Amino acid sequence: MTKLRSGTRKLSRRALFGGALAAGGTLAVPGLARPGFGAPALVRSGRPALTHGTQVGDIEYGTGTVWTRADRPSRMVVEISADPRFRRVRRLRGPLLTPDSDLTGKTVLHGLPAGRDIHYRVTAVDVRDDTLASEPLIGRFRTVPNRPRDVQFLWSGDLGGQGWGIDVSRGGYRIFDAMRALDPDFYLCNGDNIYADDPIEARVTLPDGSIWRNLVTEEKSKVAETLDEYRGNYKYNLADEPLRRFYAQVAQIQQWDDHETHNNWYPGEILTDDAYTEKRVDVLKYRSQQAWHEYTPITPRYDREDRIYRVLHHGPLLDVFVLDMRWYRDANSADKQTYNDGGILGYEQAAWLKRELARSRATWKVISNDMPLGIVVSDTLEGKQHYEAVSQGDDGKPLGRELQIADLLSFLKREDIRNVVWLTTDVHYTAAHYFDPARAAFTDFNPFWQFVSGPLNAGAFPASPVDQTFGCNQVFVQSPPTANASPATDYQFFGRVQIDAASRELTVHLHNNTGASVWSKTLTPHRR
Repeated sequence: MTKLRSGTRKLSRRALFGGALAAGGTLAVPGLARPGFGAPALVRSGRPALTHGTQVGDIEYGTGTVWTRADRPSRMVVEISADPRFRRVRRLRGPLLTPDSDLTGKTVLHGLPAGRDIHYRVTAVDVRDDTLASEPLIGRFRTVPNRPRDVQFLWSGDLGGQGWGIDVSRGGYRIFDAMRALDPDFYLCNGDNIYADDPIEARVTLPDGSIWRNLVTEEKSKVAETLDEYRGNYKYNLADEPLRRFYAQVAQIQQWDDHETHNNWYPGEILTDDAYTEKRVDVLKYRSQQAWHEYTPITPRYDREDRIYRVLHHGPLLDVFVLDMRWYRDANSADKQTYNDGGILGYEQAAWLKRELARSRATWKVISNDMPLGIVVSDTLEGKQHYEAVSQGDDGKPLGRELQIADLLSFLKREDIRNVVWLTTDVHYTAAHYFDPARAAFTDFNPFWQFVSGPLNAGAFPASPVDQTFGCNQVFVQSPPTANASPATDYQFFGRVQIDAASRELTVHLHNNTGASVWSKTLTPHRR
């Protein structure tokens, strides 16, 4: 794939520096590099420190969000440049990092040039003495093109689950090194970025008798209930070196699912789990939601709106629709309702999704659904068989949450909205599903693909059954023969999507944690 690197041509002063005031003004900081000078000078002891790396997220036309965390109240400062040596920089005054947000903060960048590699440097400046600045953290991200260009991105989810945490002796979350080697334009986290409901033990004996040695922290030694315990789950993952390297160099689109709060949760649920003192999910979910917004590089306007669902426009070839199938869902049940009670999306989000899909002019519309379509995901409650995802496995006409999906699929057909691809994770294996109306109980839709890939570093599980309401054909699957296969095996997965600018074809590769591609499929776009 051909990319325009920062050294290929000079970036105009207008393009790089034009948005400084919009991004929050400028700040001259002692100890930081000035244009035309080399690396920043060291400052005296007692300066702040950046504790958990840096991240960039929600890159769109001309904008992006930089995240970091400090060890004390301080001012976040971001420098950006088209030059990896930072010989010419734009310096932006970011927010105060305070205990109210657990010393995390985000700076929104504006006026970014299209289709370029941008280098950035993040520093924290002491709020009482502005001569004291932290050592900088350096990263890179790629901006959105404004004309058709090759696109490559990765997706996966499920990190640190089922007791499998960071084993430094085995390379930590080693899958992130394999992902970073592919140099993607961005990474889509499909959910379960933490396992707040899953404590970590120091040692786990593997089937071959060897020992998995987890890094253990206080917050990961019990289930998360308080805001600080939820925050501690994000800090745990950010202690991993491969993950921090990846986050510093690859922009993110973050989503959530259940384990950011509690396994299989739904609004109004009262937990029966003895590990919990606070059993009201409606209390836990707000603490979980706050920690998620504090520790992910989602655009701050969504922080203010308490929203996760959104659409990211990535040039003429791609729009990414990020769903929230958790916050607005109906209760897990037998899923046999004969009417749409809000389903898994809720009424407002479902209307938003239709509206945004109809507005999209991108060649490909990728829907990031944190819960799969067609795969039967059960949830046993008080001895009764309930269901966690969309399908209940009866293979018949749409019922329960399927009614909402049937309405959406019929809308796409009626409005002739084509080239829609669904990406999901959740089930802890990798698969490719083709939804075919010719073999479905419900037929009023155009055929489409759904691709599954995960986990990143969690227990892997055998494949689940599929439902034929929407004609789900499992074209490919790779999963372990036994439950909770560890990350020491190759049953950890991520997916890669490539869009060719010339042909506009979209190719999906499914990779294991060594980086090897285990299956691929090329889709040709429908042209009107």
